[in-house]
Amino acid sequence: MKVFDVKNPLRIGTRGSPLALWQANHVAQELRSRFSEFSEPNSIEIVKILTTGDKIQDRPLADIGGKGLFAKEIQEALAAYKIDIAVHSMKDVETILPKGFAIVSVLKRADPRDVLISNSGKGLMDLPKGARVGTSSLRRKAQILAVRPDLNVIPFRGNVGTRLAKLAKGEAEATLLAKAGLDRLKQPEVITEILSPSLMIPAAAQGAIGIEARQDDEAVGQMLAEIGCPESTIVVEAERALLAELDGSCRTPIGAHAELDQNGGLRLSAMLAREDGMKSWRVERFGSSSDSIALGRDAGAELRANGEASLFLP
Repeated sequence: MKVFDVKNPLRIGTRGSPLALWQANHVAQELRSRFSEFSEPNSIEIVKILTTGDKIQDRPLADIGGKGLFAKEIQEALAAYKIDIAVHSMKDVETILPKGFAIVSVLKRADPRDVLISNSGKGLMDLPKGARVGTSSLRRKAQILAVRPDLNVIPFRGNVGTRLAKLAKGEAEATLLAKAGLDRLKQPEVITEILSPSLMIPAAAQGAIGIEARQDDEAVGQMLAEIGCPESTIVVEAERALLAELDGSCRTPIGAHAELDQNGGLRLSAMLAREDGMKSWRVERFGSSSDSIALGRDAGAELRANGEASLFLP
C-alpha cells in the first residue's frame, strides 16, 4: 500500500544553511530507502525557507526572540500548505508547538556533545588568560565562565561556516560548536577538544533531527514514524520535558543530557545557571526509559525550585 500520493512531490521545508540542507537531504534519503514510491528523482522536493533567525545576524538571539525564530517561517509555510513536512534541529524547536502541529518523528541522534575549536590548538583549560571565546549561546557562556572566569566570552552568530570563518580571521581565539554538525558536514578535523558533558552539558535535544507535520495529516505522520528512532525519541523527550518544566526564556542558560543504558534505564543530567557562570544548579535523575517524560519534569521542577527567580523573568 502506498503511503503518499506521488503525483505531487513530498515537499520538505528547511532552512537554507549547509547543515540544515544536509538534514533535509538525510530525511529524504531515509524515506527513499524505506518507501519505494520515493525512488523516482522528482518524488521529493527540498524547499528552502529563509527564517528570521537567519536574516538577523547582528544581534544576539536572546534580543530578537530566541531560537524559535529558526522555525517560525517554516511553520507558517506548513500551515499554508506550501510544504508537507518541516525538518528541524530539535534544539531549535520550542517546547510548545503552534496548535495543529506535532513532531511526528525523531531520527537517530548524533553525538550531542559540544566541542572547542581554537586557533592555537589549545583546549579550554589551557587557553591563555583573557582569550576571546566566541559563542552566541548563554548556556555555553555560563559553563565556560564557571570553570574559566578569566576568559572573555564574546557574541558569535552565524552558521558553522560563518563562525569558522570568523575564527580564521582572528575575531576570537576559540569558539564552540556542536560535534554533530561538524560530523555531518564532514569537518571533524577542525575540532580541538571534545567537551565532556560533565564539564559542558549540551543543549536539550542537541544532535537530534526532528520532523514536524500537521496533526491532521495522518498518512504523513504514520509514514514519518517509520523512519524515527525509538531510543533517540526517548532521550529527546526527557530533555525537552525538563526544558518545558523550567519554562526558561532564551535568556536562561539551561543544559540537559539524557542517556540510555543496555537494560532500558535512563540517566538524565541537567543544569541551570546564571549567565555570568558565578552560580549554577545541577540535578541528576535515574529511572526507567518508560518514565522519560516524568523524569524530565521532575528534574526540571527541582531546578526551578532551587534556582533564582530572576532567571525566569520574561
